[in-house]
Amino acid sequence: MDLPEPVKAYFDADSGADPETLVVQFAADAVVEDEGRRHRGRKAIRAWWLEAKAKYRHVAEPIDMERDGNRALVRARVSGDFPNSPAMLGFAFTLENGLIAALRIG
Repeated sequence: MDLPEPVKAYFDADSGADPETLVVQFAADAVVEDEGRRHRGRKAIRAWWLEAKAKYRHVAEPIDMERDGNRALVRARVSGDFPNSPAMLGFAFTLENGLIAALRIG
């Protein structure tokens, strides 16, 4: 699967538990929406990711992707310490200037 570079780097950093590499894939004012909460900016995104990793110890494996303009819609198998694991989740990335401007997970 030919993922856009920041999306590929996001999943690689997520599976490698590398918050520094993960967070630099986001624009400085990027927004992540996950579990009904919004996280704006790299500092908040890093805190969200660390909290989720500690809580769920999850791994996301991309299965397929569709492109829609500047959006990459990725379906991923997510497994970890949560009910009904593994689950198929959608990751909707909005890309701008080679970075992730927004990510909605659900």
